[in-house]
Amino acid sequence: MEHPQQLLHHWFLQQRKSGIELLRRLVQEASTQGNEATAQALIIEKCRQLQLELDIWEPNYDELKHHPYFVASRSDFANSPNVVAVWKGTGGGRSLILNSHIDVVPEGDPNQWKAEPYSGIVKDGKVYGRGASDMKGGTVSLLLAIEAIQSLGIRLKGDVIFQSVIEEESGGTGTLAAILRGYRADGAIIPEPTNMKIFLKQQGSLWFRLTVQGKSAHGGTRYEGVSALEKAWVVFESVRQLEAERNTRIHDPLYQNIPIPIPINIGTVNGGTWPSSVPDCVILEGRMGIAPNETVEHAKQEMEETICSLNERDKWFRAHPVQLEWFGAQWLPSSIDDTHPLMNAMMDVYRRVKGEDPIIEASPWGTDGGLLTQVGAIPTIVFGPGTTAVAHYPNEYIEIDRMFDVAEMIALLILDWCEIAQAGRRKL
Repeated sequence: MEHPQQLLHHWFLQQRKSGIELLRRLVQEASTQGNEATAQALIIEKCRQLQLELDIWEPNYDELKHHPYFVASRSDFANSPNVVAVWKGTGGGRSLILNSHIDVVPEGDPNQWKAEPYSGIVKDGKVYGRGASDMKGGTVSLLLAIEAIQSLGIRLKGDVIFQSVIEEESGGTGTLAAILRGYRADGAIIPEPTNMKIFLKQQGSLWFRLTVQGKSAHGGTRYEGVSALEKAWVVFESVRQLEAERNTRIHDPLYQNIPIPIPINIGTVNGGTWPSSVPDCVILEGRMGIAPNETVEHAKQEMEETICSLNERDKWFRAHPVQLEWFGAQWLPSSIDDTHPLMNAMMDVYRRVKGEDPIIEASPWGTDGGLLTQVGAIPTIVFGPGTTAVAHYPNEYIEIDRMFDVAEMIALLILDWCEIAQAGRRKL
């Protein structure tokens, strides 16, 4: 038998058309929150073709609601199934979770798209459409990797656990539900759009809301009131100072190309009721980054102490304190040691396929890797073919060559990590 890498490479060259078609079909299903079922049906169909052991269920809100890391914007997950498909090994090898999410963010203004947002059009070596980069291209890479190994007739010692989960874009309900259902492994790969960089660390994040009170007055005598907008600027400056202080502590070389490793972003500002009135209330909502080795609780504490100190220092705020709330989504931070065997294996297969060293960085955004690492105690790497330069943007796309490169790397990683129990006899 030829070396598995040569056979795998040849197989991927032969299967480009079918792999592209699978991605196109997935992109054409608008799997926004609450509408994941039809895209999952395609995943289920493919997993059945691969004869994987399927587990399909809708997460149960009552079973999840008391977990400290459960966050969701809804309590009913009907028509939003999780899919886990297991390729059982013969035993004695390490197991690997291949985790992907089926949900996509909304397409936004369709007028900003050159083609229909869910077209799945193929042009200039790319597949276009919402979710192509984040992260249906990565999902197809995982499925192709499994199919390629099976096509060679190879049996593995360790289990391969493929996951297509819901709710990653809004806090991770699907992955949390899979962990609590008992799915664990010796390692995990998440093919988020990293531009084929290997992320061994990722920041987490929290959403917060700050309510700033003022005193209303007629605009013609605004000096008799207290503008909540002006006081909100004081709050904004305090938050910006906290951001600066937190980032002075980050000395990790993996962040050397990231200007602000753990930002605090104010995303919405709402207030006032009338152009001729002094605004008496302004609400700021934002996102707070969490360092890879920091706890959620520590990040919250620092924000709470900042707001408490501001309330004590400012005369107006002493009588009308700024209110801080934590709401909405959160993503746990994650890290894996750079000498971990999974990291070594990932870097090795990258070199074998690309003939060069991979770029190792820390992720500027969160993924379900935080849940896998902190709740599941599963060493996790984030590595995928898409790029955040186009994810969530109009005219999102993925480069087809990169999707197949990652598929080949994941296939080789599976062989190395899970170990070959029985060499195949098939020739392509």
